[in-house]
Amino acid sequence: MRIGVHVSIAGKIYESLDRAKALGCNTMQIFSRNPRGWQATKLDESDVLRFKELKEEYDIRPVVIHIPYIINLATPDDALYRKSIDAYIEDVKRADILGAEYFVTHLGSHVGTGEDAGITRFAQALDEVIKKTRPKTTILLENTAGPGSCIGYAFEHIRRIMEGLSNPGKVGVCLDTAHTFEAGYDIKTKEGLSDTLKRFDKLLGLEMIKVVHFNDSLSPLGSHVDRHQHLGKGKIGLEALGRVIRQPSLKDAAFIMETPKETDKDDKRNITAAKKMLKG
Repeated sequence: MRIGVHVSIAGKIYESLDRAKALGCNTMQIFSRNPRGWQATKLDESDVLRFKELKEEYDIRPVVIHIPYIINLATPDDALYRKSIDAYIEDVKRADILGAEYFVTHLGSHVGTGEDAGITRFAQALDEVIKKTRPKTTILLENTAGPGSCIGYAFEHIRRIMEGLSNPGKVGVCLDTAHTFEAGYDIKTKEGLSDTLKRFDKLLGLEMIKVVHFNDSLSPLGSHVDRHQHLGKGKIGLEALGRVIRQPSLKDAAFIMETPKETDKDDKRNITAAKKMLKG
């Protein structure tokens, strides 16, 4: 089973693999650049080579790259839309340069124009990105808690985006446990988890889930408030999260935590908790 966390890329980008290894990860998630700015420093060839060497040496796979926060492919603002597409193309190319298996993307905000408009806008933009980049990496659509005007809180949104793509074969899903719960899917109970997975399977197919963002939630069921918490310290709880990580249908997915972090000890505790849950 592949279990890891989101790690920092401070310093040289390949140092993120050293951090992941030190924490006991065999998978990891990173940003490939500053997630809150538009400018991206070109990846150094020697750094990329070392990144790939350490990835193989430490057997850390899959490597998952997360899209910067500022990109919004669902925006009605034409200038921001074009800028987002261009940045998205650059980030997908960076993921391919690094040899990352997956590229996780949030689905953006329709900014008051309505879900239908946002979903259409996003699908058209992603279709352009795929056509222009022909990515080796697989782009994963991440479900959301659904705050404000964000799309992606309903599995149906993801299906509609997939239906709007010319080449959906390069796209999969990243399922976030906190977002799922906050969006109103009751994964806390055994029956609720079963119903949620059946619903997802019917709409998209469980084999589409390549990464699970394995987070507890500070926010209650159906709150649409995105607030992650340490495993077992939130509203979902250890028992319910244990059922998730032991699901046979999710055994091939990478489980990556995005839990609060003050020191590395926080990550280590969550990794230990996840591994303990896996054993039952």
